[in-house]
Amino acid sequence: MFGEPRRGHPLVGFGRLTGWIERRLYRDHRLAGVLAWSCAVLPLVALAAAVEWFAQAGSPWVAAALGALVLALAIGHRSLGEHAAPVAAALEAGDLDAARGAVARMVSRDTVALDATQTAAATTESVLENGCDAVFGALFWFVLLGLPGVVLYRLANTLDAMWGYRDARYRRFGWAAARIDDGLNLLPARLTALAYALCGHTPGALRCWLAQARHWKSPNAGPVMAAGAGAIGVRLGGAAPYHGRWLTRPELGAGGPAGAVSIRRALRLVRDALLAWLLALWAVAIALNWAVPGGLHA
Repeated sequence: MFGEPRRGHPLVGFGRLTGWIERRLYRDHRLAGVLAWSCAVLPLVALAAAVEWFAQAGSPWVAAALGALVLALAIGHRSLGEHAAPVAAALEAGDLDAARGAVARMVSRDTVALDATQTAAATTESVLENGCDAVFGALFWFVLLGLPGVVLYRLANTLDAMWGYRDARYRRFGWAAARIDDGLNLLPARLTALAYALCGHTPGALRCWLAQARHWKSPNAGPVMAAGAGAIGVRLGGAAPYHGRWLTRPELGAGGPAGAVSIRRALRLVRDALLAWLLALWAVAIALNWAVPGGLHA
């Protein structure tokens, strides 16, 4: 409802903290990366667990309000639309420069080298992949482990975005950040892909997921993006420019080339999948309330 905080977002403060930790602990070694990750994440997860315990001991209503606040800060559903919709609008208006400028705030590739189709494809890929990273993954870990779970996931995901590169600086130091994020996303990514399939063109989504996902370099982005592209009937992947070089990537999805309409379809797919998740969680909660003596309060 309210979107991202304009100022003082906790993840911005966490980014500054991790920068300070990196400057002091950086070594070109995996163990240094493990130590830095632990120093950045584990104290805050422990703090979240302690806060939740004291809140539960004081009042379940206070604990619920606190959980809702932290979950709202961890989920970026509205921000997906705020970033992607301007790209679609610029493409619809024929303003490629504005579309490139908007998509540059979403992706790390060289956007000045992209044509209209590639700009739309980059945006669509980002929406589908970040549906898992910014929405479903956070929701999954909140449901599973409460406040410490969502804090763990969001901080690990942020560190992956900061340190999880395969370049000369982070190949070893960022190894732990990348692998831990992969592990935390293993199940949420597949549940996200399944939700995309169920909320879109199901046969096409499942076919693309089974045939294409294993060829993608990321074990979690592959299923999410392949199922999402198949669900909305668009071709993604292919060559993309990074740091002055065009990299060959596998093709994902099936159907026509990307455009403004595929961006809007991807946003609608994430919204529909989120509603499906919430309905499923509601049904599980009702079932547990009936099955467990004393209901959920037990």
